[in-house]
Amino acid sequence: MTDPMAFPNLLASWQDRAFQPFRDGVEICPLLEGAPGVALLRYAPGAGVPRHLHPGLETILVLDGVQSDERGDYPAGTLILNPEGTAHSVWSVEGCTVLIQWNRPVEFLP
Repeated sequence: MTDPMAFPNLLASWQDRAFQPFRDGVEICPLLEGAPGVALLRYAPGAGVPRHLHPGLETILVLDGVQSDERGDYPAGTLILNPEGTAHSVWSVEGCTVLIQWNRPVEFLP
């Protein structure tokens, strides 16, 4: 990215954006592709992402629903910072949508 980007009214309009399949039960709406990257992720009820390592900072803002990991449950309005070197899996019992930013793509663990 070489030019600044703006997403006016994103908090009021993210529901109307186009999402595409990402993982089983998880959809993505890329806002900035590559590394670093920014996207909206929408989890269907019961969906999750397997255990993975963060090779760079990941920042998540829960917009709707509740996202969970091994450390707890994060309702809408929660800001989550996953520093470089941390690992976890992610799921949502009821479904959720998050705004996510990553410095480098995650590495999935066995």
